[in-house]
Amino acid sequence: IDGLKEKAMTMRNKKMRVLVLTLAGMGCVLPAAADEFTQADLQRWEGQYMSVVKEGRSLWTDPALGTNGVACAQCHPNAANTHPETYPKFQKQLGKVVPIWEMVNWCIRNPLEGKDLAADDPKMAALQAYIAYERRGVKLAPGKH
Repeated sequence: IDGLKEKAMTMRNKKMRVLVLTLAGMGCVLPAAADEFTQADLQRWEGQYMSVVKEGRSLWTDPALGTNGVACAQCHPNAANTHPETYPKFQKQLGKVVPIWEMVNWCIRNPLEGKDLAADDPKMAALQAYIAYERRGVKLAPGKH
């Protein structure tokens, strides 16, 4: 009996794969199930996000990212003129299309005379969260200058 059940399951799985591949080949898209979350989840996530934004503002105003006493906020108070909504875009300083974290590193490396942060460094995430938070509500415009 177990062998028959296993064989039936295998056949059903094969049929399902054929059906999914056929539908995909025809351009059909199956709806994905959305994650479910509660109001408490939303509040917790917002609190965590705002904590990271606060850390980003602290880093933004602290000259410790560099070695020469310059802070990001000296050239960009409140993240002014950073335009995260326009990234990725071509940056002439780097000679290529880059995401915003690469431009942040350019600024750390050059005006601040500091060391690059890894793309996945929590400090980089905090800086980007702060920059984006300051520009909340602005329409996305990737590639715009």
